[in-house]
Amino acid sequence: MHIPKPYEAFSKNYPDLLKKYSDLGEACRNAGPLEEKYQDLIKLGIAMGANSRGAVMSAVRKAYSAGATEDEIRHAVLLAVTTTGFPNAMAAMSWVDEVLAKK
Repeated sequence: MHIPKPYEAFSKNYPDLLKKYSDLGEACRNAGPLEEKYQDLIKLGIAMGANSRGAVMSAVRKAYSAGATEDEIRHAVLLAVTTTGFPNAMAAMSWVDEVLAKK
């Protein structure tokens, strides 16, 4: 699994904060009925809206691991075209392709 260097540094320098942040993320995931795959596809949409390369790539890896197909992941990107704009969606698609090419 790919772990970005800034994340590694943060986890080394602030382990207590990372633990609390991780606990919050887990609590949010467990707060409702959505299956993991759908949670990850939603997180992909949020990451695209934020135009965050790292978050998009992380969400793709997680969604794929949770059972989302390549077509489902790419469909999520296509849905962003009319909401976040064509250039943003195309950037996200390139990040998705980069992750999926390694699968």
